[in-house]
Amino acid sequence: MNLEALRAYLLQKKATTEEQPFGPQALVFKVVGKMYALIAWEEQPLRLTLKCDPDLAVSLRHRYPAVQPGYYMNKAHWNTISLDGSILETELLGLIDHSYELVVASLKKADRIKLQESV
Repeated sequence: MNLEALRAYLLQKKATTEEQPFGPQALVFKVVGKMYALIAWEEQPLRLTLKCDPDLAVSLRHRYPAVQPGYYMNKAHWNTISLDGSILETELLGLIDHSYELVVASLKKADRIKLQESV
């Protein structure tokens, strides 16, 4: 998956913003101000960091060498994935969805309601 396709998929998610709080080398994607994805876009291959259920995170790390504990993140809840082609695009998109849903579920109830009501 290339950078443009990845960015497009992330940005189509409801209430997603793209920011660079860590500098120009990291694209951060947030929903209602909470990060759910980070792209190290200057890396070859690209590296994508996603929030993940801790049990699933460990399982993915055992299954795929391209999945490592989140770089500079809480290792229990974040994975960094090297986009080297070893993970099917459909599975990668599912992991993005999972990250987004985890973050949305952790939002305050009022923010979740606003998100559901937004167009």
